[in-house]
Amino acid sequence: MELIFERSRPGRGTDLLPPLDVPACPVPEEFARKEAPRLPEIGESDLSRHYQALARRAFGVCDGFYPLGSCTMKYNPKLGEDMAALPGFTGIHPLQPGHTVKGCQLAMAQTEYALARITGMDRVTLQPAAGAHGEFTGLLLIKAYHRHRGDNARTVILVPDSAHGTNPASAAMAGFTVRNIPSNADGLVDLEALRAACGPDTAGLMLTNPNTVGLFERDILEITKIVHEAGGLVYYDGANLNAIMGVARPGDMGFDVCHLNLHKTFATPHGGGGPGSGPVGCKEFLAPFMPGSALCGNGGEHSIGQVRAFHANFLVVIRALAYLMRLGNARVAEAAQGAVLNANYLKRKLEEAGYTAAFPGLCMHEFVLTLEGLKKETGVSALDVAKAMLDDGIHPPTMYFPLIVHEALMFEPTETEAPETLDQAAAVLADILRRAKEDPESLHAAPHSTVVGRPDETAAARHPVVRYSFPEG
Repeated sequence: MELIFERSRPGRGTDLLPPLDVPACPVPEEFARKEAPRLPEIGESDLSRHYQALARRAFGVCDGFYPLGSCTMKYNPKLGEDMAALPGFTGIHPLQPGHTVKGCQLAMAQTEYALARITGMDRVTLQPAAGAHGEFTGLLLIKAYHRHRGDNARTVILVPDSAHGTNPASAAMAGFTVRNIPSNADGLVDLEALRAACGPDTAGLMLTNPNTVGLFERDILEITKIVHEAGGLVYYDGANLNAIMGVARPGDMGFDVCHLNLHKTFATPHGGGGPGSGPVGCKEFLAPFMPGSALCGNGGEHSIGQVRAFHANFLVVIRALAYLMRLGNARVAEAAQGAVLNANYLKRKLEEAGYTAAFPGLCMHEFVLTLEGLKKETGVSALDVAKAMLDDGIHPPTMYFPLIVHEALMFEPTETEAPETLDQAAAVLADILRRAKEDPESLHAAPHSTVVGRPDETAAARHPVVRYSFPEG
């Protein structure tokens, strides 16, 4: 497929701008370009066809099964898109006086209230722009709390070895030292290792529950007690809240602060570089440190300051609010229960087909397979299986994560998939397993039917081509 620059022809284009009806305002000389930008020149019909062709190459939740583990790639209701497109939401300006956007303020307040109820927190801010930004904000709250009390020795954040990679990264960015906590043989936090790691330098623990291998931390009350008794706080990574929303609340488990992913749990668009949204909730004793904004209040007495320009990714918030209002209180829990049911259904199907789960028994919203045995037996890796799934119109699951599982494939079917879809996926994976044993070479070359075959991933990583090089002359 040609790049748009390769389709460009000098002098070609579409110029249908209406006549200027306001005074012209030329760009000041110091801001003007010295030469025109090298933009593609292309007619409207060719431009439209080019982007339609690109769209046909993309794969999203509206195209097929998308079991991307830990990312909750579930269907985004079109109702949310309709609400976010209302002129009263799209036609505002972030610098408008507060009294002219009362409806928008009410929508944000309703969202904050709903998220506080779901998480068991007392206060919520919508400012953080994404999940990792929410982590960073929550860690700044923990840091401000300890410093306000004069407890400056608390410089260590504990992170389980199964955690999302953003956890240690966010802690390091917030100025903390990261200390890993190993998992036990059951894939859960090792309590003795946690006790040994806690001490006067412990600022807090970051924890996902259910954790990244899809298991609920059955000792969660003991975990939070251990950290609290050591003087630390407990941070809830809300990446996996889709499994428990409306059923169990982080605040009731002993968590002091949390972030949520509206682009995972609350059915707003996900991926493609954004926008996302990572609201942060906290217990009342941390409220004095919460960020504020000119429109929604100036934060607490000892606020960490504004963490996002203006008032968050507002239209993402509107989509999430529409989702919550459409479900209502009772059906929020139903969505979580559906996610858990679908995950266990698919897990059982794949185990019956011959795959090995990393951890036996019931899972929550996601599960991890280990293909270590298959690779030793046939040479077929988790990457080979994931690539083969593309030929059958299924987006691959997360590969090689978490690192505590060798040859890992992590599946999260979500609650929005029908049983027929899960049956089809299980049949496809059963056939791939058969081929792995009968014709492993065919899987090493997969995918066979996609527009792009298997690229040289090593070369792509070491020598990426990220810009167009114009021909000389």
